[in-house]
Amino acid sequence: METPSNNLGLFKTLYLVKGILTLCFSLFFIAYAVMGLFFDKIIDANDANNDMPFNVGFIFLIIGIIGVIICVTFGILTLMASKYLKDVKNYNFIFVIAILNCLTGILGIVLGIFTLIELNKPEVKKLFHKV
Repeated sequence: METPSNNLGLFKTLYLVKGILTLCFSLFFIAYAVMGLFFDKIIDANDANNDMPFNVGFIFLIIGIIGVIICVTFGILTLMASKYLKDVKNYNFIFVIAILNCLTGILGIVLGIFTLIELNKPEVKKLFHKV
């Protein structure tokens, strides 16, 4: 009896790469937060600008922190999806992560759509729902 072929191994590798790239992209937001701290120190050192209604450095800092939290969380979830694809378990989790990947740029859109197509094949569903 011949086993049906699927692309789960390929998607495991692609999710691994996407997770690592997402974690690397969080470095951009870390730099953004550091830039906010730098602006904050410059504005505090210059007492002539006390008439500003708000500190611009805090905006950079808040956006940087929120960006780091989102990128690290999404990177970890993508790496978990890669592990679950390797183990062929947690079908619903992988399905949700594939949908969320469609919100993350062209690489995420392509990866998410092809993963959803692969996950909806009957032979792949049988692999996940073995008991």
